[in-house]
Amino acid sequence: MSGFSSTAHSFLKWVGLAWLVYIVCLSVWIILQKRAPVSTLSWIFALAFIPYGGFIIYHFFGPQKLKRQQFKRLLSKTALREHSNLLQVRNHILATSAHSTELMQLSNMIRTTTGFPLTTARTLRLLVDGEQTFTAILEAVANATHHIHLEYYIYDPDEIGMTLRDLLIAKAEEGVKVRLLVDGIGSSRLKKAFIYPLIQAGAEFAFFHKPHISQLMKPLVNLRTHRKIVICDGLVGFTGGLNITDQEDERVHTNAYHDTHLEMTGNAVHWLQMVFMEDWVYAAKQNVIPDIATYFPLQASGPYPVQIVASGPDNDWEIIHRIYLNMIYGAKKRIWLTTPYFVPTEATLFALTSAALRGIDVRLLVPKMSDSHLVTAAARSYFDEMMRAGVKIWEYDDRMLHSKTLVVDHHYSLIGTANFDARSFRLNFEVCIAAYGPKLADMLSAQFETDLLSSERVSKTRHLSFPRKMFEATARLFSPLL
Repeated sequence: MSGFSSTAHSFLKWVGLAWLVYIVCLSVWIILQKRAPVSTLSWIFALAFIPYGGFIIYHFFGPQKLKRQQFKRLLSKTALREHSNLLQVRNHILATSAHSTELMQLSNMIRTTTGFPLTTARTLRLLVDGEQTFTAILEAVANATHHIHLEYYIYDPDEIGMTLRDLLIAKAEEGVKVRLLVDGIGSSRLKKAFIYPLIQAGAEFAFFHKPHISQLMKPLVNLRTHRKIVICDGLVGFTGGLNITDQEDERVHTNAYHDTHLEMTGNAVHWLQMVFMEDWVYAAKQNVIPDIATYFPLQASGPYPVQIVASGPDNDWEIIHRIYLNMIYGAKKRIWLTTPYFVPTEATLFALTSAALRGIDVRLLVPKMSDSHLVTAAARSYFDEMMRAGVKIWEYDDRMLHSKTLVVDHHYSLIGTANFDARSFRLNFEVCIAAYGPKLADMLSAQFETDLLSSERVSKTRHLSFPRKMFEATARLFSPLL
């Protein structure tokens, strides 16, 4: 019996030593990623109790920066640099006359971190929900004569997906250059039977970071393109919250997502084109786009100063995160934020509450119930602290709210693909439009006020059961990982 006890004791000692070595090695690896301290500790504690499997989990889902991928995307940028420089000089001259110091400071930060200068749009049109958005996109695609470029996180082979695909096939057969880029996980429902007719018609197709056995040693699975881009002839561009899916179309589903999108024309489309081009040459492994100048037709300068903001894990600056912080801290009268997934970083939470404490009209609109119960609970865990500071919070009660917009004062606004969470700030490839002036700000403000009519204001005295309090508090612990 004593021999058995001795063997068991020895075994447990070696298991304990192995577990200690595992914890040390895993901790060193995570610490070297230079994450925020809270995120670092969250990963270490979460994986410490998954013996050895933690290495596998962190390999695929942990890293936020990829030097190898960054280098490949840098090559993509280099292939487009000559034309980019010409655009930058022209647009900078057109757009920098007689703009305020504050505008130029924000614009300079975007230009410094992205390389994209202040430019102008000739027209800006806010599109609300699927019917308006899909109708406008289908019309622009039908009218295209030179090229059609599309990039989507989710493209489903459902009613709207098939309608758009068949139109793309028809345009490709007419001789229009068609390129479709979709995320390898978000659009995983697209199979060969859907894709092959496109290619057969002469269109080009590519997946972004599609999971494949050859990619097992590369931690790409957590780095997605969350962008939604359509460009027709380099003259008209679309971006915003809507994916190509019937889930966004109220004509198909009465409970379809409530969302917003932006259609624009003018020189700003050139920079949206640059975002697509960079993603395309990277994902499709094409370092050269033949006759590239034809994709950037000359247009007259427009009346609306705007700037394209592209961010992703190939850029160390967390650009969209910085823009939110700069716009919030620069507010003098109001901050109206709409987001489907509100999981603030420590910095953005501090900025919002500080703004409210200094008397700014800070309003937050989120869905009453999102498509993620964990994210909903995490968001609500911040409500009491925010309302105590003076932030006014509404929950949209009609459908799943999917809009991603920000209005600051009456002259600064942001619309695009980025959610208000760490994933959009640090992991996803995102794109937004920063607009300077009342045009877009007024449209987004009007939509915000319309949405409040279908929303319920969150009471300052929330009465929660103990299990509900525990669920929200626990969900908040996972905020850095969401």
